[in-house]
Amino acid sequence: MRKLLFILVLLLAILGAWTLFATYIPSVLSKLPISSKPAVPNEQVKVLTEESVVISDVKKISPSVVTVEEFSQSPSTDESLNFGPFQIFGFNQGQQQQSSPQAIGSGFIVSKDGLIVTNKHVVSDTNATYNVITSDNKKYAVVKVYRDPLNDIAFLKIDLSKNASENLKPVPLGDSSSLQVGQFVVAIGTALGEFNNTVTTGVISGLGRAITAGDEFQGYVENLTNVIQTDAPINPGNSGGPLVNSSGQVIGINTAIAQNGQNIGFSLPVNLLKESLNNFNQHGQFYRPYLGVSYEMLDKNTAALNELVQGAYVQSVVPSSPADKAGIQQGDVITKFDGKTVEVNDGELSTLIAVKKVGDSVNIQVWRNGKNINLEVTLASVPNQ
Repeated sequence: MRKLLFILVLLLAILGAWTLFATYIPSVLSKLPISSKPAVPNEQVKVLTEESVVISDVKKISPSVVTVEEFSQSPSTDESLNFGPFQIFGFNQGQQQQSSPQAIGSGFIVSKDGLIVTNKHVVSDTNATYNVITSDNKKYAVVKVYRDPLNDIAFLKIDLSKNASENLKPVPLGDSSSLQVGQFVVAIGTALGEFNNTVTTGVISGLGRAITAGDEFQGYVENLTNVIQTDAPINPGNSGGPLVNSSGQVIGINTAIAQNGQNIGFSLPVNLLKESLNNFNQHGQFYRPYLGVSYEMLDKNTAALNELVQGAYVQSVVPSSPADKAGIQQGDVITKFDGKTVEVNDGELSTLIAVKKVGDSVNIQVWRNGKNINLEVTLASVPNQ
């Protein structure tokens, strides 16, 4: 009898639970927010491939890439600028008297009012005149060239007076501080001074490289530090063109190639450009502290071989410059700058000058004829070039 009673109670409990579920649960569920879309949308998913990234980058950046053209009566030479295993890549047609404009490099637009970025070595001839040719083959005269004294960067201001409504498209600038080795990149420029908007692809092969660019016998030597190494094929004429990431942002300025290597190129990081652009926008020119000497850094071994001391050996002094006014002479070795030792790498003279401000008075110690001499120098702004 007890078993029968237990079974009856259990059946009643189950029946009651079922009635509760059937009556109340649907009404509760009906009040919950339910998406009208299925969990997996039926829309097409866009799959990114290397091909699609390159095509997107080219469509986004190519309209802003320009060819830089030079018109000069000075003789050019087919000898490349050499710096050991590396080469700064402009473009020369061979030794000749130029009687017509010649494509020599690349650049890209950074402002709607006609400001173009390129390399300083592309427009190094201060006696030449320059034109810019856009991707749609429109030609503009360069009315002013601004050369950064600290970096291989120059800004070209083009004449828009004939077409003030011209819709120039500035490139988007990325952030070179977060780059990684192996990252995909695209290089765009006027290869060989002839094939505009040439596109090549590759990866970032290295970061933080330091190279010495130029040839002292041809009058152009520059230490480039913290540059980007890439295997994206770049050629003479690409100099000054953009290096672009997979998001369509410029992350470097193509600057140099290795002479004896394959697909070893170098680009200035875009954050260097942004710092130069900020300096330029604040002052309307490059407002940099200026000493006015050309020099060669001597390490201990080189100094000992030449019976000198380590420091910056002064090769020449610019007339009427701060250095000239302070009494610095050719053949001096600058050993201390503002109390800091002048030495190769961390204590190079250009590095010590760069952190000062225009108008700063600095004590400089020079070694001359076996004696240390202390001089006071007031840094001026670099003259417009």
